Amino acid sequence: MKKHNFYAGPSILSPYTIKKTAEAVIDFADMGLSILEISHRSKQFQAVVDEAVDLTKELLNIPEGYHVLFLGGGASLQFCMVPFNLLNKKAAYLNTGTWATNAIKEAKIFGEVDVVASSEDTKFNYIPKNFVIPTDADYFHYTSNNTIYGTEIRRDLDSPIPMVCDMSSDIFSREFDCSKYDCIYAGAQKNLAPSGVTIVIIKEDALGKVHREIPTMLDYRTHIKKGSMFNTPPVLPIYSALMTLRYYKEQGGVKEMERRDVEKAAILYDEIDRNKLFRGTVAEEDRSIMNVCFVMNPDYAELEKDFMEFATSKGMVGIKGHRSVGGFRASLYNALPKESVEALVAVMKEFEAKH
Repeated sequence: MKKHNFYAGPSILSPYTIKKTAEAVIDFADMGLSILEISHRSKQFQAVVDEAVDLTKELLNIPEGYHVLFLGGGASLQFCMVPFNLLNKKAAYLNTGTWATNAIKEAKIFGEVDVVASSEDTKFNYIPKNFVIPTDADYFHYTSNNTIYGTEIRRDLDSPIPMVCDMSSDIFSREFDCSKYDCIYAGAQKNLAPSGVTIVIIKEDALGKVHREIPTMLDYRTHIKKGSMFNTPPVLPIYSALMTLRYYKEQGGVKEMERRDVEKAAILYDEIDRNKLFRGTVAEEDRSIMNVCFVMNPDYAELEKDFMEFATSKGMVGIKGHRSVGGFRASLYNALPKESVEALVAVMKEFEAKH
């Protein structure tokens, strides 16, 4: 039976990335060695990092004056690295979910945090609007996509101060204006690579302005100077990331990824809105095209377990909602084919017909 992978992360990778990575595990760059055992200082792996940086800049149209880093620690480490490097007295944060909440908690260690708006009052089922960003803050931080709750900001916000964005779960799914941001970071395990590497895009001019001493390992300038090689980097995930970047370029770049993602999401949301058994959980104007969250309609709540078992029997994998919210979640990352979405819709229709 064909499996359809809707896991939220680590998540589906393209067959191209998996095949090329598997080949490198056996024999990397015709060295007669596995990529798992070669030196990160070798010229062969340096070429991997160099190409990954160049392709990231090309695909995301990153202007001069920015650096692309491949770091460990996940996006959660960036929750403290960002304020460590950028926060002097005060920062502004938009709270739209669990990961934004965690980022706010870390930032408070380093200075005052102004939470400009929050949707926590309704369990993060919408994106706050019409909030005011204070002009006396060092930067404004927001999370573009919320994997747990299924909301997304699919446009570049306007900010009177430097802007920072956690794009962990929707980077490479839409075009954006990099020049509007001082820092962008993203854990790789959604749209880029296996877990273990985090991509950071940092503006050169944003650094060196805080008054505190920064530990060497947590200073962005350390990793810029050493080309992401200050310590042994996560070699295998970086190689997989390069394969994904090559795949994106071959497929037509970020613009084509966005077209496909919008189409896939529309197919599933249309069925959720049509099907009498289900309903969406977030405001329609804020629906994520990466993580589609839905539940049983109240009249059919007792069928939740039955639907999960039915969908699993049909090859649907990873559609169980996050443990903190329940229900269902279908993650539609770039590597997920439209056929998988159509298969899930067919399962929903079949289950409806039975009940």
